[in-house]
This record gives sequence, structure tokens and C-alpha cells, in this order.
Amino acid sequence: MPQELSTPALLRVMRVSLHVSFAALLGLAVLRTAMGASSGDASAVGTAVVLCLAGLLALTYVLGTTVENRVARGRADRGRLRWTPVWLGSVTLLWVVLALLSRDFAWVVFPLFFLYPVLLPPVVALTGIVVLTGVVVLSQLLHVPAGTFTAPMAVGPSIGAAVAVLVSYGYRALYRDARRHLRVIRQLESTRAELARRERTAGTMTERERLSREIHDTLAQGLTSIVLVSRAAQQALERDERDVAAARLATIEDTAAANLAEARRFVRDLASPALDESLPSALDEVCRRTEEGARAAGAGLTCEFSVQGTVPQLTDRQRTLFIRATQSTLANVLSHARASRVVVTLEGWEDAVTLDVVDDGVGFDPRALARAERDDSFGLSHLRRRAAEVGAELTVESEPRHGTAVNVRLPLGGVPPSPVAGPGATGDRRAPGTVAPGAPSAVVPGAPGAVAPDTPSAVAPDTPDAEDRRGSKNDDAAPVPRERVGAAAASSPETETPRTEGRRTA
Repeated sequence: MPQELSTPALLRVMRVSLHVSFAALLGLAVLRTAMGASSGDASAVGTAVVLCLAGLLALTYVLGTTVENRVARGRADRGRLRWTPVWLGSVTLLWVVLALLSRDFAWVVFPLFFLYPVLLPPVVALTGIVVLTGVVVLSQLLHVPAGTFTAPMAVGPSIGAAVAVLVSYGYRALYRDARRHLRVIRQLESTRAELARRERTAGTMTERERLSREIHDTLAQGLTSIVLVSRAAQQALERDERDVAAARLATIEDTAAANLAEARRFVRDLASPALDESLPSALDEVCRRTEEGARAAGAGLTCEFSVQGTVPQLTDRQRTLFIRATQSTLANVLSHARASRVVVTLEGWEDAVTLDVVDDGVGFDPRALARAERDDSFGLSHLRRRAAEVGAELTVESEPRHGTAVNVRLPLGGVPPSPVAGPGATGDRRAPGTVAPGAPSAVVPGAPGAVAPDTPSAVAPDTPDAEDRRGSKNDDAAPVPRERVGAAAASSPETETPRTEGRRTA
């Protein structure tokens, strides 16, 4: 199928045709003048003057078109186009003289009919064309024998002028459209380049933030553990407890090896080695390492992990969320909570997967932390953004001297459940909102998380205190303080209150 002629290509063809027609008509007139001189119809002096004027006209025309072509190609300053009226006036003047001297040059006017509407304002152009048409008619009248002038000699140039005007205005319209389309294309290209630059910048910032989260949740936490354990090992050496110091040095070596594996995986494919194993196994390993690090640092923290219900197969990003949430939360517990017990529970429901991390530490005031904008919230803010990226919800509830509860809820969105067994998995599935026996309880307002009164910190539904707690859960300003008892971590199954089934709110 032949390719259609574009508007710019059509304009180039018309421009080239105009110049070629001017050269052809001028050359034909020069040839007829030379033939007339050779046959003796004209004087030699008159012929020489005509030929000199014709050569000067050709030189002037070529000079102007050369400048216009260089400007159009961007090889010359557009300021040179201000001389266009002077050039057109010179060409016109030379042609008028030639037309009055020889009727053979009268027909060179047709290319000028095209130039006037393109280069001059409409009123000036139409006036000039009328004058040029009159010069053509006058040339015919001067050079024909007396009594032989006919009406077609005047009507023909007039019709040719009208057709040339229509074509030239069509050329101007096409030229304006082509320039407008060119501006639009350049704007679109500029916009596309700007969008591409912004997308690259956004992608760079997103990847930088992702890497900062990964480093904070893995390497930075491991280095923090190494610092704490190394201080404990130094203290053991000062007390001449060589066995204790050796055990703590072994813990440092294990932690450093794990961090080295993380770093190597980052360099290779920016993934986490923990993703090579199942989610429950990875979380159990995190708990085990946290407990070992706490024991080596002399903290005496116990970490319990359990799986409740059926956990479906999750994507790598979803598994990474739960792993990083556990690592970050347990690192904060070890560094700041001064807790004696922390319980990590992974639960699978029909429509969601939840992770609860509850400790019996010193706790904090979430509202005061938000107002102060402490640097400690770096990991929490990143964890919040990580959860939002996969459509999960993060809820943190804490109160001074009553511990902290962190809940992550991931809606499944139609993911078919498939059993995933892991360390601490149990066959029974508790109702939504229950926690492992003896775990510190927490109530997470406005988020998918509630717990049953398994511990001495639980408040019976019929007590006035419980009524106050239910009313405070509707406060949207900040997380509601929980009634918890630090000794809950030490409670035994024999002293637990009977479990009541709770429901996690969506």
C-alpha cells in the first residue's frame, strides 16, 4: 500500500515546484529573447540590457531562496527574514522592468502571484497582485501590433492571478497547520521526557526507600544486636567469666554470619534469605535469634511463637511484610521495652492473615511519641508504609508500664487457603481476637485486632472498667490505653481466667 504524503512533505513539494517554475519561465523568456536577437527582430543593445537584467533577477531570486532555506533548516538566524520584503520588492522591480521591455518575461509573474500572499499581509498582497496583473496586461498592450489586442490577453492573466491567490492561501493554511502540529509534537515530546524523568526519579526514590527499610529491618537490627552482645561480653570479661564471654562471642559470630548472608543476597538479587524458607519457619527463626541475643546480652527475654489456624500461601512481598514486621518489632522490644516475655502469633482466617506481637514491657505513650516525632519511630513509619504497599493494616497500642501490642492484618482478597505448617502450629483455630494462652493482652482500636481476657490484665465484660474501655475504643484521635499487667507474662495456665471468645473488628 503506497505511503500517504504528509503535510510537511506536501509543503516541500509545493515550495520546490514554485522555485522550479520560476527558473523554467525565466529561462524560457531568456531563450526567446536570445532567439529574437539572432533573427534580427531586436537590437543588440536592447537584448544585452534584457539579458543582464534577467541574470540579475535570477541571482537575486536565488540569493533570497537560499537564505530562506537555511533559516528553515535552522542553519541561519531567523532575524535574516526581516529582509524578506526588501528581497521581494527587488525581484518585483526587476521583473516589472523586464516585462515592460519584453513581453516574453510577462509570464514569470505567476510564481510571484504565489509569493505575495505567503510573504505579505493579505491587504498588501492582494493590492500587489492587482498591480502585477495590470503590468502583465500593459506589457501585452505595448508589444502587440496596433489593433490586435484582444480581451483574452487581459482575462487570462486575471484568471491566472485568481487561481494563484487561492493556491497560495491554501499553502498558507497548510503551513500554519504544520507549524501548529510541530509545536504540539514538541510539547508532547517535552512532556513525555519530563514524565520519564519524574518516573525515573520516583522509581529511584521508591527503591532507595525500600532498601532503607530492608537495611533497617535486617542489617541495622543485627548490628544493634552485635553491639549489645559485645558490651555484655566485655562485662563478662571484666568479671573474669570466660565461659559466659565465650558464649556471647559465639552469639556475635552467629549474628554477624546471618547479617553477612543478608548483605550477600542484597548484592546478588536484592532479596531476603529468609524468603527461602516457609513463613512460620522464618518467624520462628527470628524469635529464636531474638531470644538468643537477649540471653547473650543478659536481658532474660523469652520469645514464644505460635501459628493459629490455616495460613495460605502468600506472595514474596506479603511474606516479607510479616518477616520484617516481626524483626523490627522484636528489635524494638529488645532495645527499648525491657520486657521479660513477648508472644508472636501468626493467625490465618478465611479473609485475612494477622500477626500479633505482644510484650509485657514498659510500654510508651503513642500520642506523646507522635507529638515529639522521635527518631525511634523511623522503623515504625517505614513498617507502616510497607504494610500500606501490600494493602495491609498496621495497628500499635501501648501504655506506659503496661506493655505494647502490634497487630498487622493482611486481607487475603480471594487467595485460596492452603495449609502451612510451622513451628508452634496448632490444629485448632481460635476465634478471631484470641491470643495464645498466657500472652499479654492488647486491644487494638479501629483495626483488626482484639484479644480475649486470657491474662490477669483482662477485664470482665460486666465490670465498669470494661465499660470504660469499650467507650474509649471509639476515640479516633489516638490508640486507646489498655489495662494490662506486666506480671501477665509470668502467669501460669492454672491461674488464667476462663477464655471468652472475642471477635476482631475489621
